[in-house]
Amino acid sequence: MTGFRATVLTLYPEMFPGPLGISLAGKALAEGAWSLETVQIRDYATDKHRMVDDTPAGGGAGMVMKPDVLGRAVDQVADERPKLFMSPRGKPLTQARVRELAAGPGAILLCGRFEGVDERLIEGRNFEEVSIGDYILSGGETAAIVVLDAIVRLLPGVMGNALSGETESFETGLLEHPHYTKPQEWEGRRIPDVLLSGNHGAIDKWRRAAAERLTRERRPDLWDKKNR
Repeated sequence: MTGFRATVLTLYPEMFPGPLGISLAGKALAEGAWSLETVQIRDYATDKHRMVDDTPAGGGAGMVMKPDVLGRAVDQVADERPKLFMSPRGKPLTQARVRELAAGPGAILLCGRFEGVDERLIEGRNFEEVSIGDYILSGGETAAIVVLDAIVRLLPGVMGNALSGETESFETGLLEHPHYTKPQEWEGRRIPDVLLSGNHGAIDKWRRAAAERLTRERRPDLWDKKNR
C-alpha cells in the first residue's frame, strides 16, 4: 500500500517526476513508498480557449491565474492532506516542517505561473504558502520538486541508513561538519589526524566543534537562534 501521496497541480505536468524519478526518490516511487499524481490545471478551464489567467485587477504587468479555474482543480483532489502553494512570499521551508510533512499522509502542491495566483484562491482553499529561498523562479514546479525531494528522503526505508539523516545540516540547528574519505592525502591536503585516531569521543568532539565553527561563520542567523 502506498504511503505518502503527492498531488501536484501544474500547467506543466511533463516536468514530473523529473529528478524525482531517479536515485533514492525514484526507487522509492517505483517500490510504492510514495505516489505522485499530476493534475493539468488547464483541464479545468471552461471557455473554448482554455484560459487559466487574466489581467490583474487594478492594472499592472503580467497575468494572474484565475481563482475559478484553480478552485475547480483543487476541489477535485482536496482531502485531509495539507495544501502547499509554492510562493516566494511564503514562509521559508525548514527541515522541521519537512519532517512534519513526511510524517503525514501526503501533500497537495500548487505550482503558480505568470505574475501569481488570485489571492482569493489562496485564502478560500486554505493554502500554506511555502518559499524555498529569496529568489524568483519561472514557476512553482521547480520549487515543488525541491520540497518533495526533501520530504521523500525522510520516508521510512528510503535512506539506506536512517541515522544518516540525523546529523545533517539543520537537523541539530547547526550546519553539518566536514566530511573526508580516502586517500588520506590529496594534493597536499591531509585528513585531520583526529579522524584517523579511532578515538570516537575525540572524533565526536571535533565534529561538533567544526559544525559550530561553520555555523558561526556561514549562518550567524542559525547560530544566534540556537543560542538564544
